[in-house]
Amino acid sequence: MARNKIDERRGQPADPCCIVLFGASGDLAKRKLFPALLNLRRSQLRPDAFAVLGSGTTEMTDEAFRERLRGELDTLAPGTEKPLLDWLLERTHYQPGDFRSPALYETLGRRLGEIDTARGSRGNAVFYLATPPDFFGDIVDHLGQAGLTREDGHGFRRVIVEKPFGDSEHSARELNARLRKIVQEEQIYRIDHYLGKETVQNLLVFRFANGIFEPVWDRRYIDNVQITVAETGGVEQRGRYYDKAGALRDMVPNHLFQLLALTCMEPPSSLDAEAVRDEKVKLLRAVQPIRPEEVLQHTVRGQYGAGTRKDQAVPAYRAEDRVDPRSDTETYVALKLLVDNWRWAEVPFYLRTGKALALQHTDVTITFRRPPSRLFRGTDVGGFSPNVLVLHMQPDEGISLSFEAKVPGPVLKTSGVKMDFNYADHFGRTPSTGYETLLYDCICGDPTLFQRADSVEEGWSIVQPILDVWKALPARAFPNYAAGSWGPKEADELLSRDGRSWHLAKPER
Repeated sequence: MARNKIDERRGQPADPCCIVLFGASGDLAKRKLFPALLNLRRSQLRPDAFAVLGSGTTEMTDEAFRERLRGELDTLAPGTEKPLLDWLLERTHYQPGDFRSPALYETLGRRLGEIDTARGSRGNAVFYLATPPDFFGDIVDHLGQAGLTREDGHGFRRVIVEKPFGDSEHSARELNARLRKIVQEEQIYRIDHYLGKETVQNLLVFRFANGIFEPVWDRRYIDNVQITVAETGGVEQRGRYYDKAGALRDMVPNHLFQLLALTCMEPPSSLDAEAVRDEKVKLLRAVQPIRPEEVLQHTVRGQYGAGTRKDQAVPAYRAEDRVDPRSDTETYVALKLLVDNWRWAEVPFYLRTGKALALQHTDVTITFRRPPSRLFRGTDVGGFSPNVLVLHMQPDEGISLSFEAKVPGPVLKTSGVKMDFNYADHFGRTPSTGYETLLYDCICGDPTLFQRADSVEEGWSIVQPILDVWKALPARAFPNYAAGSWGPKEADELLSRDGRSWHLAKPER
């Protein structure tokens, strides 16, 4: 759908459709996807002509799945109005089966036809792959063989693929090629739930709709950029997956690089999806490759040991469920990157992410260059603190800006002050899982916030040399930071060598 047509639909209910949800009995579905569908209906963005056809390996009838889901949503979406919950449950169906069996897809095709007749979904279907990544290629192959991905002019067929999209540059390219044998690139929506957050989406508005910021958004005025995605929790129930993936694979090629691209890309020619995604890819292509001999100097990896947070004991990573007790998997990573283009030459970008850290927060921190202080020589004014702009993504979404101001009194002294904008204070809180916008956009046919194949591959090409060196030189000092801390001391040294330090996170409310 063309951008102007999409814009005309904003705020209107999305098209009728049926979401076929593979992995419907899993954690993602119950914690994020079904609550997001409730929120969309509450916002009047889902029409009555809608249904969910869940599929999983657990044997259940429609009625049994609905009752199970009702109990889960009572806990995970508390306060949901009964008519709203009833609306979703009566449109929810379930089909058990083996994701690698052709018989399942024959049944799904028949049931889609029945649901289309009953609910008026007009042949539109979104296939959501909320499954382990091992199933992605097989599911799409079978959908194609059953003719379920074919768009024949009587409805759209789209495929949403959850991360991780590959576990290396080679596997990502291989998966892209495999999917595109069955479906067109325009039918593939590679989802990154971080891009559903309001402040992440606001990056484009903040940068390009405010004349005071874009003119100083470059190497002449900005000293460094920091991107932090910190989690207080451990691996919880994801031990089996996480011990194979690690922090670098799990977070950097997708979440952190998408934040990097939106923060630093050039202005697109329009808000057309392809124009925006073109600029994001150009930015990733401009990231200076880390040569193998530079990896140990420009990257830091860590693994948490036992510690405490809020006076509660936190077990070591190696003691977590389904984790190898001798594991060398990293739970923390920090990187220093450079971008080789006119706007950002010589500006360092520091990225970090980790588990079992001191605070739960995600932010982008822009530190501006200090002005010359010669004007104030002979006064009590000392060195200025740099102006710092912080875009907070979670847990409290907002923007803060620090600057220097004169302290009242007859003596000329300055002090750093801060202006804070908080989304909840200004616009109020609305229920959100981060998936509402993404589901709505997919059904409307707007891929702006979804990754394109070349973006995925560029991201993996940046991290592949790091993976190769880390594999050849396993970590020797794990665990190297305590749970509840801010990570390994080597991460602080990564910045201190450049005369910088990590921005302090906003305290938890």
